Amino acid sequence: MKVLSIFALILTALSGQAQDIFGKWKTIDDNTGKPRSVVEIYEKDGKAYGKILKLFREPGEDPDPVCDECTDYRKNQRVIGMTIITDMVRDGDEWEDGEILDPENGKIYDCKLWVEDGKLKVRGYVAFFFRTQTWLPYKGE
Repeated sequence: MKVLSIFALILTALSGQAQDIFGKWKTIDDNTGKPRSVVEIYEKDGKAYGKILKLFREPGEDPDPVCDECTDYRKNQRVIGMTIITDMVRDGDEWEDGEILDPENGKIYDCKLWVEDGKLKVRGYVAFFFRTQTWLPYKGE
């Protein structure tokens, strides 16, 4: 009976912990509400990174584009496989102090990530101006 009580206590404690940012997430276009890509967030050397695994393209769009708008080392790299989230550091339930790249326009923003209600919140900002996107868990291949 004592073992059952301890097990129940551990389960309760685990369910109250922050949800993990790691895994595959479906990005949603702010304007159309349609899926745009699948990004995998992973940990390397204690920091979080994110790379594009898949693009959802409209008819007429390049199915395998390069980042011709990028101005850093990613210039003319293929978008699929590109690391767009870099150097995120854990701060409690959030990850921050890293950067996120928008491969459609080549702009790089400071970034903050956290999970809220099972969805990934992705905030890109410059100074006091910011925009927060909601990414959904991706269950596909």
